[in-house]
Amino acid sequence: MQVTKPIGVFDSGIGGLTVFRSIAEKLPGYDYLYFGDNTRAPYGNRSFKTIHQYTWECVQWMFNQGCPLVILACNTASAKALRTIQQQDMPNSRYADRRVLGVIRPTAEVIGNYTQTHEIGVLGTKGTVQSQSYAIEINKFFPEVTVHQQACPLWVPLIENGEYDKPGSDYYVKQYLDQIMAQSANIDTLLLACTHYPLLQDKIKAYLPPHINVVAQGDIVADSLSDYLQRHTEIEQDLTKGGNRQFFTTTDDTADFDQHASLFFNAEVMSSYVAMK
Repeated sequence: MQVTKPIGVFDSGIGGLTVFRSIAEKLPGYDYLYFGDNTRAPYGNRSFKTIHQYTWECVQWMFNQGCPLVILACNTASAKALRTIQQQDMPNSRYADRRVLGVIRPTAEVIGNYTQTHEIGVLGTKGTVQSQSYAIEINKFFPEVTVHQQACPLWVPLIENGEYDKPGSDYYVKQYLDQIMAQSANIDTLLLACTHYPLLQDKIKAYLPPHINVVAQGDIVADSLSDYLQRHTEIEQDLTKGGNRQFFTTTDDTADFDQHASLFFNAEVMSSYVAMK
């Protein structure tokens, strides 16, 4: 059996497929493994300890499937688990030669280029907003930018349950947009700081003035990964390049996952079930 060393893409649910799609379009030649922890989603309202535990369990599983590199295509996991995994878990494990990257830093490095007024709104899960990760990271690269944040706790459940394109979701889209825009009349850029939210992008834009930039993360993360692989040839050369794509989920209802995931990925998805303790 041929051994593959794919790029791993992890999310707490199906939202990370919006990032995976951009990565696969930007870097089509590599092998990929996507893993969604759908049974335990959403992560956004869980504690720091639980998010770290779940994320590290999933990352280790992906390492065991041969992934030399894992992308946490989940803002909550990136905010609440990435640093501990990088600095504490991996150095003290048999995975010290592997790499785990998140989505917050690549986004923070460029988001300031989108604003003319130097005021940005960040829309995310409760966990991402409470962590203050975006405010901290954006300030490092763009100290002149003011960051306003708004938690949108009902958006992920709406999306995971396939209600994102239904009329009933409009109320909750408008509610959170009104709250973030009420924080400052000078906000000209809204960052969708959850990889689920691009499926709501059309509804979001419909409730905003046309001059507001709505920024999703997929292309940003894909460009950052491309640059990372160019700079880290030891990782790039270890990856296999067969163009294969595998999908795994922790829900035993793989047909339901495949149906929703196909909408995110804009292609047919056929997944396999993984049982987590």
